[in-house]
Amino acid sequence: MTTAPTGTPATQLLHLVFGGELNSLSKIEFSDLSKLDIVGIYPNYAEAHKAWKAAAQRTVDNAHMRYFIVHMHKLLNPETGKES
Repeated sequence: MTTAPTGTPATQLLHLVFGGELNSLSKIEFSDLSKLDIVGIYPNYAEAHKAWKAAAQRTVDNAHMRYFIVHMHKLLNPETGKES
């Protein structure tokens, strides 16, 4: 777990970064689910954004390739959007 500037532990808000090739640019439907690129799970949005940006840059020549950041902490605790 990372620490906040005050020395107290920072809240861990998990984020998943993944991507794949879309069938069409007009909707989010992947052409082959077995070829999804699971980049990783990150402890905060800032780290996830770095990973997302790097993955997107690697595939910039393929217009149908898209990467996404999923806020897993909101799925784990949908009432507050934070982990318990």
